[in-house]
Amino acid sequence: MNLGDLRTHFKALLNRTDVSSQLIDTFLDQSQTRIMRTLRVPNMEKQHTYTISASTSSVVLPADFLEAIDLYFDDYLLRRIPMREMLLRRKNGESGNPHFFARENEKFLLFPAPSSGTLTLNYYATFATMSADSDENGLAQMASDVLLYGALVFAADYYLDDRLPQFEMRFGQLLNEIQLFADDAELAGQLTSIRPTTFYDD
Repeated sequence: MNLGDLRTHFKALLNRTDVSSQLIDTFLDQSQTRIMRTLRVPNMEKQHTYTISASTSSVVLPADFLEAIDLYFDDYLLRRIPMREMLLRRKNGESGNPHFFARENEKFLLFPAPSSGTLTLNYYATFATMSADSDENGLAQMASDVLLYGALVFAADYYLDDRLPQFEMRFGQLLNEIQLFADDAELAGQLTSIRPTTFYDD
């Protein structure tokens, strides 16, 4: 559902004549921001690759970065550590391929600092902002109902509308459905198996 369709459907659900398109866009933006604070589904996942060609102690996070899933260097998965531990390890001056990382503002600090290789970041990304009527982002494609009812919550709060509890309850139900569906999909199908706790050589 594109932005133009979202506005039309929102007006029908809110059923008020005094709401402008600009105000609707504000409610939709507020809803999207709220949803991104909690929702973690596959279509929010992205990958960013860094090609290391010189000694690199940190990398800048992508502009749409929301939350890290994993970070690995070549075929080695890095472990996230607290900043205090990172600072202590850096005092040792160890070099070589990185084994650890920590976040500092808009950067990931690496230790040891690699001089060559490929660093891959899998992460949850923010949804793109919609501005033109024809714009449609991943959230509007996947869960337009969640986006709309989240916007209705903010609209009801703005207008002191008595339907606020109903909008909030419906929003919560829909958001929970989407997250449960995504969680179940990760565990369903033929790809899921029980991993043994012990391995024996023949």
